[in-house]
Amino acid sequence: MSLPDPSTVRYPGPWTHRDVHANGIRLHAAEIGPTDPDAPLVVFLHGFADLWWTWRHQLIAFAEAGFRAVAVDLRGYGDTDKPPRGYDGWTLSADIAGLVRALGYTDAVLVGHADGGLVCWATAILHPGSVRAIAVVDSPHPISLRDATLRDRAQRKALLPTFLDYQIPWRPERLLVRDDGAEIERLLRARSGPAWQSSPEFAEVAEKLRSAIRIPGVAHSTLEYQRWAFRSQWRPDGRRFIKAVGVPLTLPILQLHGTLDPYVMTSTVRRCSRYAPGRILKFVDDAGHYAHQERPEAVIGMMLDFVTAL
Repeated sequence: MSLPDPSTVRYPGPWTHRDVHANGIRLHAAEIGPTDPDAPLVVFLHGFADLWWTWRHQLIAFAEAGFRAVAVDLRGYGDTDKPPRGYDGWTLSADIAGLVRALGYTDAVLVGHADGGLVCWATAILHPGSVRAIAVVDSPHPISLRDATLRDRAQRKALLPTFLDYQIPWRPERLLVRDDGAEIERLLRARSGPAWQSSPEFAEVAEKLRSAIRIPGVAHSTLEYQRWAFRSQWRPDGRRFIKAVGVPLTLPILQLHGTLDPYVMTSTVRRCSRYAPGRILKFVDDAGHYAHQERPEAVIGMMLDFVTAL
């Protein structure tokens, strides 16, 4: 069976697909909303083994509320370039800061899920002039996540087995693409709430993500995020990154967390107050690790309340 072409993620809809050159790579993005330069910009960043389309509900809602809404395939994903390097916190945050400038803005509200949320945290700290506010979904501050994994048995049990498995060369890539990406659907089911899994939408989401992971280079790129996070802990670049992000953030922050999330513990999210003392923490009932897809209306309402008050 032939492998999917990167262009297959350019799903039709009310949005416009475009290529944006930033930080030395080409980023694929889907954009919707007013073209008025005064319209505030909101940039959506997806998580692990994911793609721009998983923000479809939020894209439409934010555009209807008067925002210029842009969802991007992160470095290595979808129809974005897949260079051999650059899957570290420094480069990923520079990608997004560059994207904001390339879109003609000085700053933007960043919204991120899981790994995309970690990029939000990093960009807010390393490129503060490019970030007006951040909203993260099921995504703790990177130091809070590291500390909880080391000190909290429940968080360690939930995260560490797959995280360590992903450090092995080549075998994890084969696992992610085997049987037309069946492992991606398994992860979706393991980390989401039961209501979403029984909904008509779940099958479509699983199908699209299973196809997207099989695009040449994507499985390797998505694992490189995890590998840098682990291996850099013993290298100067990782120590510099942890030192850089270990400062309290004062910009507006909304943190959303699914009450049924079995992958990121509630206690881990609560730890983030040390690094984001003014953050607004809200819980999404009956949602697991993919709260923005499992309960889109609830998440949209909380996010719009947050950004319209800025």
